[in-house]
Amino acid sequence: MKQGLIVFLNGTSSSGKTSISMELKKQKEIPFHHISIDDFFGNYNDFIDHEFPDIEPTREVENVGQILFDPIASVYYATIKLFSEMGLNVIVDTVLDNDKRFNDYLDLLFDQPTLFVGVLCSKEELTRREQIRGDREIGLASAQYNKIYSFNEYDLEVNTEEWSPAECAGKILSFIKSNKEYSAFKKLSKREISV
Repeated sequence: MKQGLIVFLNGTSSSGKTSISMELKKQKEIPFHHISIDDFFGNYNDFIDHEFPDIEPTREVENVGQILFDPIASVYYATIKLFSEMGLNVIVDTVLDNDKRFNDYLDLLFDQPTLFVGVLCSKEELTRREQIRGDREIGLASAQYNKIYSFNEYDLEVNTEEWSPAECAGKILSFIKSNKEYSAFKKLSKREISV
């Protein structure tokens, strides 16, 4: 059995990754499983809230993000690889907002068939979407912008200001059916991590 395809959508918060993912899942031609980092953290937060509702820390912890994010992200990436190894097609919905996470992904999934898709959107439109959504901190996407869009190698780019989620999904499906090689991710190199 061949490995399942990984469609990695790279874009800031509010760029349209989840909307494109839902459109890819709706179509019947190629079955996909949507794996979002938000689900992994949401389940963890639900567990803490349910099991420890009255938790009161006795001291401040400075590196909560690193303590929690790195192990959860490792499980997330391993799940993506597991699905691909089982022959299942996966849509990756996450944010590559630092070099360590990118390097971890590259190490674990370099040998998987990965279609690297840039999900593009202007800062102005991202801010407008954040204001409409109401569930994201205003300015989050703008703060992520330069780091996330620092990659200069994609198999395909889709612009969610110009095209609807369905049109973006259609462009991704057309690329897959064209049998072009998924080579962009393999051309990227590990990044220098500053301490």
